[in-house]
Amino acid sequence: MNDELEISESFADVDFPRLERSLRHPRTLLSAFLSLMTGVVTVVACIPLFSVLFMLIYRGGKRLSLSLLTETPPSAFESGGGFGNAIVGTLTMVGIAALIAVPFGILAAVFLAEFGPKSKTASAVRFCAKLLTGFPSILAGVFAYAAVVLLTGTYSAPAGGIALSILMLPIVMLTAEESIKMVPQKMKEAAIGMGATQTQVVLRVILPTAMPGMLTGVMLAVARAAGETAPLLFTALNSNYWIVQDGSLALMEPTASLAVLIFNFSGVPFESQIELAWAAALVLVLIVLVINIVGQVLSRKRVTR
Repeated sequence: MNDELEISESFADVDFPRLERSLRHPRTLLSAFLSLMTGVVTVVACIPLFSVLFMLIYRGGKRLSLSLLTETPPSAFESGGGFGNAIVGTLTMVGIAALIAVPFGILAAVFLAEFGPKSKTASAVRFCAKLLTGFPSILAGVFAYAAVVLLTGTYSAPAGGIALSILMLPIVMLTAEESIKMVPQKMKEAAIGMGATQTQVVLRVILPTAMPGMLTGVMLAVARAAGETAPLLFTALNSNYWIVQDGSLALMEPTASLAVLIFNFSGVPFESQIELAWAAALVLVLIVLVINIVGQVLSRKRVTR
């Protein structure tokens, strides 16, 4: 009790600033002004995004129909048609890229985070991965053209998938590494204390726990790959036909994609093909949106388990 009295007496002569809220106080006015400016800047920053979405829905929504998803592109002077072959081609090449980038990216992330986080090899790999995140996509297409197209003698879906995997790999690797680092150390120590080997700890503790974050990275990589155009111009080129021909999968043939179709049709002087390009852009955005929603749902289910 005496200590409390001494403390209160020692601060008796101190002039503390008024802590109650006053609308006339300069700090309150400054806080309100900064809050208002933050809201205004946020709205201004959202204007380009919402304007693009509005144009996509307005221009592309007018042509949306079932025939767009089941027919092939029209010729220059024809009306109607669709881009069903481009949707299938895009999903095929992104799937090939994911089959390459996701396993290698996760394995590299496990090495970087668990087996050799401070080694010179890990530092070099991490530096190269960060460098590849800013890698121009057209250079990935040039590399795949020299390594696959010239070797096989034809444009193809695997060549496009390999080019896209180069762009996906660093995103998957870096996000997976950060997700693995966020796994609590106590969980690893508990598993080791129960007699688990390092491999068992990785497979049964680290990867399941880090899976939501890794899925987010995979979805980001897929979203980037689905919208790339330059790599596919050098590798898959374009086609007006389905990737499935006569009951067989024609992978080693030029393959259509939504990004290349939008690029080709947006610069032609024919109104029907320009409208088709708007519709294809809207469908591409919807595909990326659906993939991201599915990834979020899967990650949440895994967390609740």
